[in-house]
Amino acid sequence: MECVDFSTKNIAVVFNEGVKNPYPVLQKLEQSLLEKGAKPEIMEIKEMKFGFDFVFAVGGDGTILHVSKFYAMSKTPVLGVNLGRLGYLSQVNADNIQLAVDKVFNNAFNVEKRLMIKSGEKYALNDFVIKGACATRSSRFVLSINDKFVCDYIADGLIVSTPTGSTAYGLSAGGPVIYPMLDALVIVPICPHTLTARPLVVPSSEVIKITTAEGESNEFNLIADGADSCDVSNEVVIQKAENKAYLALLQDDAFYSVLRDKLHWGVSPRSL
Repeated sequence: MECVDFSTKNIAVVFNEGVKNPYPVLQKLEQSLLEKGAKPEIMEIKEMKFGFDFVFAVGGDGTILHVSKFYAMSKTPVLGVNLGRLGYLSQVNADNIQLAVDKVFNNAFNVEKRLMIKSGEKYALNDFVIKGACATRSSRFVLSINDKFVCDYIADGLIVSTPTGSTAYGLSAGGPVIYPMLDALVIVPICPHTLTARPLVVPSSEVIKITTAEGESNEFNLIADGADSCDVSNEVVIQKAENKAYLALLQDDAFYSVLRDKLHWGVSPRSL
């Protein structure tokens, strides 16, 4: 197994100050890196900058999403260190930091290029959620793909998800789980007012447009990865982004491990 001389590489450790008490984990991670001869630069998520060969993102899934999108432009691998609850996007926690650092320095990791989507200048690695401006009632959403009318929904909202995001909000809304390296997008209605509305899986090359119904004037609320929200007038266009996120993974079966260990996939309730 080829070892990598990380003492000659630039390593960043990005953390989220808003996550409860990240400092013991940061200290442990920094010490492990220093013992390997590396000189990591530690920065808060608001201070991110380019110029690194490898990045550790310390926080919950929201932190890892934000950091991965930022470093997608420089094609820099990002390894998540989980301080949140489930940590779908991370395989490292406070108990196995030393093992993770050893694997990184022994080049025992894979890098997966994950599909991202965009709407205007906003980017998402998990999903975009489109809701009506009035949160107390359902709205009408007209769906077109490649400028061809598909259907309209009366629903609480629509989710347009990448394969990475298929285990997030889309799954909770009844959408399918998609293998993360598939080149596809998922459209999932949220609480639709019809029994015939089902999730739709389409190629990632499709251009998805959601508009208000003819004669109706209604603003949409567009939410990227559950955090970045803005109001949009009458039309949302979503398509594949030019860049991909580079996620560093320590296990060959990382996706299936998430299903087994974090989603308890296929496990009988009596054995939980």
